[in-house]
Amino acid sequence: MAEEKGKITPQSEDFPQWYQDVVREGDLAEVAKVVKGCMVIKPHGYAIWEKIQADLDRRFKKTGHKNAYFPLLIPKSFITKEAEHVEGFAPELAVVTHAGGKQLPEGEEYVIRPTSETIIGHFFSKWIESYRDLPLLINQWANVMRWELHTRMFLRTTEFLWQEGHTAHATHEEALEEVIRMLNVYGDFAEQMMAMPVIRGLKSESEKFAGAVSTYCIEAMMRDGKALQAGTSHDLGQNFGKAFDVKFQNEEKKVDYVWQTSWGVSTRLVGALVMTHSDDTGLILPPRLAPVQAVVVPIYRKSKERAEVVEAASKLRDDLAAAGVAVELDDREGKRPGEKFYEWERKGVPIRIELGPRDIASGEAMTRLRVAEGKEKMKLETLARDLPGVLESFQGFLLERAKKFREDNTVSVDTWDDFRGVFADGQSKFVWAHWDGTTQTEAAIKEETKATVRCLPIEGQGVDAGPGACIRTGQPSRGRVLFAKSY
Repeated sequence: MAEEKGKITPQSEDFPQWYQDVVREGDLAEVAKVVKGCMVIKPHGYAIWEKIQADLDRRFKKTGHKNAYFPLLIPKSFITKEAEHVEGFAPELAVVTHAGGKQLPEGEEYVIRPTSETIIGHFFSKWIESYRDLPLLINQWANVMRWELHTRMFLRTTEFLWQEGHTAHATHEEALEEVIRMLNVYGDFAEQMMAMPVIRGLKSESEKFAGAVSTYCIEAMMRDGKALQAGTSHDLGQNFGKAFDVKFQNEEKKVDYVWQTSWGVSTRLVGALVMTHSDDTGLILPPRLAPVQAVVVPIYRKSKERAEVVEAASKLRDDLAAAGVAVELDDREGKRPGEKFYEWERKGVPIRIELGPRDIASGEAMTRLRVAEGKEKMKLETLARDLPGVLESFQGFLLERAKKFREDNTVSVDTWDDFRGVFADGQSKFVWAHWDGTTQTEAAIKEETKATVRCLPIEGQGVDAGPGACIRTGQPSRGRVLFAKSY
């Protein structure tokens, strides 16, 4: 379906097109057609990323991590040092073979950073000598490039923005504690800030990060029933330590390789916000991540009323800003109120405040939450005091609504016929089912249904953890795992 400016395709009609329409109409991003597979993140979209970045950065620093920056260009020879790593990333690498107008000698080519385990491992080997240098806790905010064949704005693009944490530890136990700690940082952020409930779990062998011993993840349900991997945390074991000779002298004065972790989230989270909360009218943003939490729209019919109304609206804006609300005053001339309402709805602003001569006279303003069917009056003298509470209630509402949607679209099945039925006709849900744990069975299930093992749940995810029989082979299963189609 061709894109039509101003139109949002209904979710039920064409979900992928709906998503593209909401991103466009919400003024979040546009395809950078002159650069294959890339996008331009527009100010409104980037402002959401900045709020994501600021909150996560605070959480990282609270857990002892410090920010650093490493080169965008990585020697190609580094990528080949870890066998699983090079095999996993080889198809996605963008390779620099010419520089300064000349071809680089063989063996001196660079790759544009697809991820930084290799180059950071190189520098860790220079920085770490003793157990006294550990743990080393580093985070990097950067861009990366992975050559994607099929792209979709925010969800999968050739270049994207992210953060990548990299840490080194003296023992495997300490490294595993870090892996789970950061997984929970991501999970808490998703639920507290994004109002997006997630399942926390362990990836299967075929789905883990290339070069890792194990990968943990958070999985969220989008409004089409598909799963989105929203963050990952990797136990790298000593694989990269050995590949890059990252050694240290322990307390017994013996030399050993460090135990490493890496973990990351990306601008994919903006896409997750769109697909978790938005509707056929456009974007819906949880207040804690909305760049504009409230918009004040002056309403007047006669030009002589304008000065009085704009003055009152300006005062209200200032009072709201003083109360900590991210507020905009839309006093643009030449646009009717209805046009302004339409635009701010499309951008997902949580609440709209209308103020006209009658409102000023009565000491009340008309307000409308983004998901409400009607309007409500709020007293002008207490509006600035009361609105933060209204926004917090809206934040909570979105989380509970998303939980309810996930609950209504989650099933447990015990037979292959029931499993296939869930994923028939392009449909998807979250399915808890038994699996025998083999890569062969996982591949067969994916081949027939396009559903994959999203994760093996860690404790506390509210699923029956008892043993059973694999839905596909009938072989013993340790417990149910989460299946879904995914992005």
